[in-house]
Amino acid sequence: MPVFHTKIIESILEPVAQQVSRLVILHEEAEDGNAMPDLARPVQAVSLAVNNLVKVGHETIESSDDPILRQDMPGALRRVETAATLLQQASDMLRADPYSGPARKKLIEGSRGILQGTSALLLCFDESEVRKIVKECKKVLDYLGVAEVIDTMEDLVQFLRDISPALSRAAREVAARASELTHPPHADTLTRCLESVKQLAPVLICAMKIYIHILTEGGKGIEEAAENRNYLAQRMADEIHEIIRVLQLTSYVEDGGEKDNIAVLKALQSQIHSKMAAAHEFLNDPSALRNSGGERALRSVLTSAQRAAEHLAPHHADAVRRTVRSGGINADHLCDERQFGRGRESKALNLAADLRSQLNEVDSIVNEGVRDAEKQGGKTMQARLETAHKWLLHPSADPQTRLEGQKAINSIVSQGQRIADGLQGREKAEILQLCSDVQRLSDKLADLCMSGKGDTEEARAITRELTDKLHELKRAMERAVVNRVVEDFIDVAAPLRHFTEAVNAPEGTPGREANFQSTAA
Repeated sequence: MPVFHTKIIESILEPVAQQVSRLVILHEEAEDGNAMPDLARPVQAVSLAVNNLVKVGHETIESSDDPILRQDMPGALRRVETAATLLQQASDMLRADPYSGPARKKLIEGSRGILQGTSALLLCFDESEVRKIVKECKKVLDYLGVAEVIDTMEDLVQFLRDISPALSRAAREVAARASELTHPPHADTLTRCLESVKQLAPVLICAMKIYIHILTEGGKGIEEAAENRNYLAQRMADEIHEIIRVLQLTSYVEDGGEKDNIAVLKALQSQIHSKMAAAHEFLNDPSALRNSGGERALRSVLTSAQRAAEHLAPHHADAVRRTVRSGGINADHLCDERQFGRGRESKALNLAADLRSQLNEVDSIVNEGVRDAEKQGGKTMQARLETAHKWLLHPSADPQTRLEGQKAINSIVSQGQRIADGLQGREKAEILQLCSDVQRLSDKLADLCMSGKGDTEEARAITRELTDKLHELKRAMERAVVNRVVEDFIDVAAPLRHFTEAVNAPEGTPGREANFQSTAA
């Protein structure tokens, strides 16, 4: 499932997730060989939540003038309704045979399908809302485009009458969107750019008045006035283009928000998994056309795989790039065939079959690449420690050594925090405390070094304590990883329990969306 990037999507999906989680818990309780209880009531509760969403979805389609929404939303509705049917079938089968294996499989497939389909439904509506905001922003851009041809006060007055309401609407909607986003850097960017636009607008009007005054009075400086006006108009346009770019982002990794190699790979892997079902639906439907939600999902898988190649080992990266390149060409040809009504002919069907294989191949290679990268984690940790020690041995060394040491320590702390996210109780608290101590000491030592106090007794004392804390953190992380591997091998029901924990996590829990995505995929 995609990372939920708005508070509205989270709040609407929560009732569905809570009802589905009950079914998953019941399934887990039956894993030890016990009979499944009667699912009539929980299935009815899920169906009620789904029916409400489907009803709203159909009403939205009828009332919307957005052609993309009208094209994409029916597929998401069908996916949710199909999943609800699977749940009902599972309930009926388990009533007849409480030990039925196929019924339990349908139960989990239906549960996952409802969550994924509901997410796709909400994302479809959300993208439509974003397109409305982008449309308002582009109206402002259109008005800015004529700023340089206005050369009379009458034209300037009309310009103000036109741009003021458009700018007010865009500002109001962008501000509302910023408050809805769950990823702070995206929200902060929107707020910052919007504030810049508000500050530039009156300055631009003033510059336009100065230009018109000089032009009318025949004074000097007309070229400088025109240049100043054009510069301000371009500045406003640049800020609005950045607003449009950020509005269209729907996940953390799209904006380069995570710099650690394994974290980036895992985020891209999750994106691939979240789009795979919709991409295959597109390939399986000969009537699905270019620019549909399925085609965008297909392109998204290929784009994410292309980006993942930048972080994979060379042999994996080369294989991914070859497959993505070939897949992109096949996708272009398939869209062309379908656009001309030849989607059911042999050429189009063969292209779709090839693309299915290519998507599965890309998914497999990226998964293998992530596993290999995780196996290298120990070696990477040792290399980071060595880089950190180069700085700690000589705190007052050249700035480059200090910066590399700080970067290595920050990376170790980030890895420790990610490991802690998967832990509980005392073990989690211990690693988080060590991460906090290491970060605090590293920052303090860096401040002393930048102040020319890297050779003082205080700096040496911090260096000794930081070195000890780093090794203590390394040992704690290694213990946690080993224990986690042992538990995973012993606890065969872990995947279901993790899924249950993901859907039951309260709103605002750190890492909730990423955990939900990886366990539901």
